[in-house]
Amino acid sequence: MQTAERSRAQLLRRLRTIDHVDGPWLETGSQRLLSFCSNDYLGLAQHPQLIAALTRTAREEGVGSTSAHLICGHRTEHAELEEALAAWTGRERVLLFSTGYMANLGVLQALLARGDVCVQDKLNHACLLDGAILSGAELKRYPHADVSAAARQLAANQEAAALLATDGVFSMDGDIAPLRELATLCASERATFMVDDAHGLGVLGKRGAGCVSAANLNQQEVPLLMATLGKALGCAGAFVAGSTDVIAGLMQFARPYIYTTAMPPALAAAALEAVQLAQTEEWRRDKLTASIDRFRRGAAELGLPLLASTTAIQPLLLGSADAALAAAQALERQGLLVSAIRPPTVPAGQARLRITLSAAHEDAHVDRLLTALKTLRLPAIAPHPGLRE
Repeated sequence: MQTAERSRAQLLRRLRTIDHVDGPWLETGSQRLLSFCSNDYLGLAQHPQLIAALTRTAREEGVGSTSAHLICGHRTEHAELEEALAAWTGRERVLLFSTGYMANLGVLQALLARGDVCVQDKLNHACLLDGAILSGAELKRYPHADVSAAARQLAANQEAAALLATDGVFSMDGDIAPLRELATLCASERATFMVDDAHGLGVLGKRGAGCVSAANLNQQEVPLLMATLGKALGCAGAFVAGSTDVIAGLMQFARPYIYTTAMPPALAAAALEAVQLAQTEEWRRDKLTASIDRFRRGAAELGLPLLASTTAIQPLLLGSADAALAAAQALERQGLLVSAIRPPTVPAGQARLRITLSAAHEDAHVDRLLTALKTLRLPAIAPHPGLRE
């Protein structure tokens, strides 16, 4: 019933099979499309050093880890990756998870219980929301980036243990959470602060250490930092970073960690290469920043309704789901792949094209996208607080 209703509303999600990837180019069926919907922000997913590390380790150690970390699945490659991630993010210790979704479920399920309070931004990723719900804690959601509202929610039940969780970079809007203000609030209210930096790690901060680093926040101010290995680092998996005591507790009580087979050691070896490249090859962030600036300048000249994002995620707000889908289809006919994001992923009336930029894109690619966007007949939309001024 629900699937049929979603189909009638043209909100049905559909699976697309990609036959081959060549940098920002994708081949699917008979089409060769220039992609602007990948999260490969630094262009590392096909880097020769990552491929060499993965194939070398698979040849020497096999493919699967064959077990959970706590049995016999934790290999030297995992330990080395955890140490490198801890050093990069300025944390005492790191715990690897197979996915970001599992990492957030694991943290919230382990640290929260019935009677506790979890305060979250309304635009947080689904896994943070799901983790709070599964924990049994009371979930309170404040309006996007509204620190005053978050303060009122924390103050409403000061007897309960509280955790405030936020995305660092919001995956659909591309803006950055007010991390410094939220950290100050959590300190004053004695709430644990958790940041999901899935879309900031590798891209923001000194040596790409992420949005928490960019905000100059340390381990004491942000006790829980989660980030993924499958976006800017071009691999797969995730980690949680924090103090030795916090990570030791998660190792004992985070069920998605305890009861899941460890990621393949070859993948951990590839991720370690990506961590090193992300720190040392500053030109990748410089190139990405230049592409973002080029795109936003061109979009402003065209009067396109972009949201106020300075990150690689550049949402073009179109309002209705029909308008977003039609725009994506029109771009695909011109050889460009851009995702139409529709409800329930975003609120009703805020459907959009989610344009993502990468260090793999050249100036000519960005210009081609702008030229194609110029041909679209975009609808008039209601004002949105995130629109550029």
